Amino acid sequence: MDMVDLILTVCLIANPGNCRDEHLYFESRGSLVQCMVLAPSEIAKWSQEHPNLKVKRWKCAFPNKDRAI
Repeated sequence: MDMVDLILTVCLIANPGNCRDEHLYFESRGSLVQCMVLAPSEIAKWSQEHPNLKVKRWKCAFPNKDRAI
């Protein structure tokens, strides 16, 4: 199954300079369009589950082949 990576850059609300990347994965269905369509609702759901973090930016990409999913 081909996957696409939704990469969130998230920062601590209490310390906005403390940021990291989080990766969420989706079935790609052959393009990054599926990720772009699903991203807003997944970001909202992720944000509700992580109230101490704020999503600063996000992007869709195909996963690095060396990275285990």
